[in-house]
Amino acid sequence: MNQGLLNSLTDAERLLVAETERDVLKRLDEDELLDLHQRIRRVRTKYVKNYRRGASAAVAQVGGRGQSYPRNQRDRNKAELFESVLARVSREVATAARRASMDLRSERLAAARSTGGAVAAPVQADRPAPEGSRRPRATKTTGGLKKDASTRAAGARRQAKRDAR
Repeated sequence: MNQGLLNSLTDAERLLVAETERDVLKRLDEDELLDLHQRIRRVRTKYVKNYRRGASAAVAQVGGRGQSYPRNQRDRNKAELFESVLARVSREVATAARRASMDLRSERLAAARSTGGAVAAPVQADRPAPEGSRRPRATKTTGGLKKDASTRAAGARRQAKRDAR
């Protein structure tokens, strides 16, 4: 990280960045990581908001986006710093969540085995679902059911016109 940027941080921000060091993150549990993630996201959002507001105000003063770009360097750099710190914490949250999921799964399997119950294998992995009982895929809509229906009908008309040739 840029030493000049780190020197421009407040004490609270510097402590927040220090909490994201690799050895510190390894000691935190999932809930503490989520709390840290939320605090960093708030600070990142603050600097992104400050940068956007300052940049839009500077455009009106200097007359162009290109000329106003260098004026708001500090907020932009802080937003980038907290974005990278947030990415680091997000990766650690994902790792902790995956670890917790695997632990919970192994506990549930062990509990099922200890009670004498058979552990059922996932149904999907063994055989594919019959063709008729397949769940419909979620459709992406572009602005409403009527518009989607109109688009499908237009496509059907186009295809019918081609087939009639």
